[in-house]
Amino acid sequence: MTDKSCIVLGLGPSTGASVARRFAKAGYSIAVGARRAEHLDPLVDEIKKAGGKAIAVPTDATDEAAVKQLVERAETDLGPLGVAVYNASGRVKGSILDLKTDDVVNAWRVSCLGGFLLGREAAKRMVPQNEGTILFTGATSGLRGSAEFAGFAIGKFGLRALAQSMARELGPKGIHVAYANIDGQIHTPRQAHLAKERAPDALLDPDAIAESYFQLHSQHRSAWTQELDLRPWVEKF
Repeated sequence: MTDKSCIVLGLGPSTGASVARRFAKAGYSIAVGARRAEHLDPLVDEIKKAGGKAIAVPTDATDEAAVKQLVERAETDLGPLGVAVYNASGRVKGSILDLKTDDVVNAWRVSCLGGFLLGREAAKRMVPQNEGTILFTGATSGLRGSAEFAGFAIGKFGLRALAQSMARELGPKGIHVAYANIDGQIHTPRQAHLAKERAPDALLDPDAIAESYFQLHSQHRSAWTQELDLRPWVEKF
């Protein structure tokens, strides 16, 4: 058990929820944030029934005041911030000839700006403690732009740059910052039909992703990972 809190911002029914469960299992009190409240309350109830402590804070990741409130609630209601995970993602696909400016800006705001807001507020709490972990959920579009994915790549490239800059500044202050490149389709309820059509474990298991996140957080500071690739065994790269 620990007296520390863990924030997971960007909570869908797969990766975000699995990360919250994994850190709750390790004894962290969990603050979960997402725009859609229906994703939050069932998970909070689940964690509480398992003996953990959790709160739901409806949060628009692109709203500076809302992100500040999420971090303040985590520390006030749960305890000093030990872990912050940014899992929100703004996805837009289309030819560069057809992409709408508003769609690209909105995707960037969710994929990148929200990560900056949470990362900054988390760092403000962690630096005085000389410890903490900040994790960003990335994608291969943050390493390589593909045709018709310019709108998505802009945000993920930005998030990766943010993680690199923060790691270089905050690492010497005791803060572990890492970017996880999620390379492949995740086994979500929406993608469940694909799991039946493909080889076993051909989709990323959200619980396996969560375990990798926890292991990142648990690393000794003499051997921190700053970027981590996670992909199914059958994925081409």
